[in-house]
Amino acid sequence: MKKTITFATIHFTIAFTVAYLLTGDILIGSLIAMIEPSVNTVAFYFHEQVWAKSRLLNRLSRSAKIKTTSFAVVHFSVAFSVVYLMTGDAFVGGIMATIEPTINTIAYYFHEKVWQSKQGQGEHWGGLHA
Repeated sequence: MKKTITFATIHFTIAFTVAYLLTGDILIGSLIAMIEPSVNTVAFYFHEQVWAKSRLLNRLSRSAKIKTTSFAVVHFSVAFSVVYLMTGDAFVGGIMATIEPTINTIAYYFHEKVWQSKQGQGEHWGGLHA
């Protein structure tokens, strides 16, 4: 649960910053920043559970790049859906879904690397660097 909480903190900060810069409205930016990361935090939790329970995915999880790509797909989908539902504007939803998850995907990669090093998973997968 600590892993989810630390990622949620990073995510909320990035979401607010991007939403505020896109909308120029602190209220809308704050609402988006509260709802989108909340939904993504739940998605992150279930993403982690699926990866932990599947033997194949568990082996692949040694590669932060593969696991990050998997979460990026989830994140882009959630970001677009939440912002589109809140604003009714597919263009704003598309921009938010491109910028905010991209920044968060980069943050996720480094977050995953830190957690892997804490767990001693190492940085190799199939002889390739992760």
